[in-house]
Amino acid sequence: MAAADDALARLAHDRIDHRFKGLPPDAEGLAVGALAAERRCLFTGGFTTPVLALSTEALDHNLALMERWSAEHGLAFAPHGKTSMAPQLFERQLAHGAWGITAAVPSQVRAYRAFGVRRIFLANELVDAAALRWLAGELTADPDFRIVVYADSVRGVELMDAALREAEAVRPLDVVVELGAMGGRTGVRTEADAELVADAVAATGTLRLVGVAGYEAEIPDADEVSVRAWLRRLTGIAVAFDAAGRFAGVEEIVVSAGGSAWFDTVAEVFGELPELSAPALKLLRSGAYVTHDDGQYRNKTPFGRHPEQGALRPAFRLWAQCVSRPEPGRAYLNAGKRDAPYDLGLPEVQVIRSARDGSLRDAVGMTVTGLADQHAFVSLPEDAELEVGDWVGLGLSHPCTTFDKWQLIPVAAADGTVTDYIRTFF
Repeated sequence: MAAADDALARLAHDRIDHRFKGLPPDAEGLAVGALAAERRCLFTGGFTTPVLALSTEALDHNLALMERWSAEHGLAFAPHGKTSMAPQLFERQLAHGAWGITAAVPSQVRAYRAFGVRRIFLANELVDAAALRWLAGELTADPDFRIVVYADSVRGVELMDAALREAEAVRPLDVVVELGAMGGRTGVRTEADAELVADAVAATGTLRLVGVAGYEAEIPDADEVSVRAWLRRLTGIAVAFDAAGRFAGVEEIVVSAGGSAWFDTVAEVFGELPELSAPALKLLRSGAYVTHDDGQYRNKTPFGRHPEQGALRPAFRLWAQCVSRPEPGRAYLNAGKRDAPYDLGLPEVQVIRSARDGSLRDAVGMTVTGLADQHAFVSLPEDAELEVGDWVGLGLSHPCTTFDKWQLIPVAAADGTVTDYIRTFF
């Protein structure tokens, strides 16, 4: 773990320059850690707009909530790292009890390994020969490294086997058969197809079948009934495979699902899983929880259905400035598609900070109606209190397409004090 600690420590020594938008121009050349130590105010410390900030309090709350919730429901947790691609957040997620970190593609696995992540769940079938050769080397070099990958086709198994044999892999690669849904995304469509893939895995010497997995949110027109039925198919395959002796010799049987919209139903159905021949690793993979949002996940989170179990808090706020009030009922901000997500809803105007005296007030009757590359179009009452120069705080929808627009993100306390900076690697 020393190498991982060193990699994280080096992030604090990176120098502030033009790569990192929104940061104070007068901090040019300072180490990131030195700038954090100055504890500048987001609003008066020289930051330029637009600037994205993360809430210290919301991050702490969300990490603790999901740690508690997962433990209470008997679930292990491998949050999807593609959401943030931020090793500092991975470290905090692991410190809050995460089993490991989920990835989607080989480049993400490489980034995780560069920062010492020891357990990775790769939620995709890996058929890239170059990536498989590299992975075989990682497994050989680090006996404590564990990775689990999807398999959903006989051809995919053949490609994995061929690449690993060519690489003279020493350790077998752990795989789970992925269950999909008709009209959905990846994954086998039938139990018979799952058996064919499992048979293909068993016929290799380079792969080891350790479980089943899938992603329930890709069921077409997913609702509670269809998600529950699909999850019971998934657990049914696990039970059938175990009864057939397909998991003989494994230390634990992996059963994994769970995005950020249906983890309550995942917990319910996984809780029904009977005792298997080896302990079941019931692995949840929700990723968006760490920051939550003010749109897609605010509307879909299971905590909205079960408020007695807690509530996630949105951690993002994008601060832009009003740069034009050219006509009644219209204002323009200096943040657009380069700065804010727009694939799952437009930003939400939440608060105004006066350029005259720094006072804060709620934004009333203001709506973002569209985004250009570097402008947000705001509709508002003709008599609305918004002046050129005022800072406008925007709530955002969809963390995954927020993080990837920012390389270095200030973490600010409620009073605006910036205490840290989060580096992303997209």
